Amino acid sequence: MLLWLADWLGEYVRAFNVFNYVTLRAVMAALTSLAIALFLGPWVIRKLTALKVGQAVRTDGPQTHLIKSGTPTMGGTLILLAIGITTLLWADLSNKYVWLLLAVTFGTGALGFYDDWRKVVYKDPKGVSARFKMVWQSTIAIGAGVFLITTAQLPATTTFIIPFFKHVAYPLGAIGFCVLTYFVIVGTSNAVNLTDGLDGLAAMPVVLVAGALAIFGYVAGHAVFAKYLGLPFVPGAHEVVVFCAALCGACLGFLWFNAYPAQVFMGDVGALALGAALGTVAVIVRQEVVLFIMGGLFVMEALSVMIQVASFKLTGKRVFRMAPLHHHYELKGWKETQVVVRFWIVTMMLVLAGLSTLKLR
Repeated sequence: MLLWLADWLGEYVRAFNVFNYVTLRAVMAALTSLAIALFLGPWVIRKLTALKVGQAVRTDGPQTHLIKSGTPTMGGTLILLAIGITTLLWADLSNKYVWLLLAVTFGTGALGFYDDWRKVVYKDPKGVSARFKMVWQSTIAIGAGVFLITTAQLPATTTFIIPFFKHVAYPLGAIGFCVLTYFVIVGTSNAVNLTDGLDGLAAMPVVLVAGALAIFGYVAGHAVFAKYLGLPFVPGAHEVVVFCAALCGACLGFLWFNAYPAQVFMGDVGALALGAALGTVAVIVRQEVVLFIMGGLFVMEALSVMIQVASFKLTGKRVFRMAPLHHHYELKGWKETQVVVRFWIVTMMLVLAGLSTLKLR
């Protein structure tokens, strides 16, 4: 929106043409979403408190979590508000990827909102059924895949890229691309949701991964840089940088209130949406494997749940003291803040490993 205004003003004052630089708009987007989240945060928390949407805490989990019972949840609405407003202000609204990202983010956010609402308002501990959730997520993910494959401008924008190798790429075809898109978006969405179990645990890794994906988006959308680094050129992908910046700013603003001891929890409305957004960005910039590396924390959290369930059903024994993984370490004696900070450090290392694929080929 502001880009259109700047283009019009640029006809009269050349200084406004600076807003055509995606890097500047990305910086402004991060600052704007951060400011919105910080400004609206107290109001959102008061509203959630007034609605009595308090978090229910598992009685079989760490006993230190019992004091969190009643803390407002559904704070992800704050993140979505900041992302939506900021993206509409600073992104190029003629870019198809911007609208796809907004659609996926708010589509999965709506699912998370309904799930949270059933849990805290209707006192239904199960929320929506697993089948309903999977159908909704699948519809969004497959819809995103169909949209991307039907609007692809170059064959390279739908190939499967193997990092650390310059010329290893596999054409997927329409069905293969949609299947990959489905697993990346749905898998990342659920993995981030499982990670969101401690104060601040999910927000910072999302910021780190989104910031790194923004770099890949900038390179993928720049023909010269993409060719130099051996990455596929994806016309228009540079605009995801603005969206990622808005996401980073929104999550940092939310973290101000979500840091230990949390004043508000993210809830499914935030976690499902943020995970789906990361997965969609990775698909757009053709870095699904890199997302798997950089989002290793999310992968480990999801795997810990699957391993725990499979082991208990097959052998009657548990591999971990409690799943997801962060609760296992809490029950081993780590303090909550130790788990959070150490998992942040792990994510930083994984993000650096993912960024190394830009040059190590």
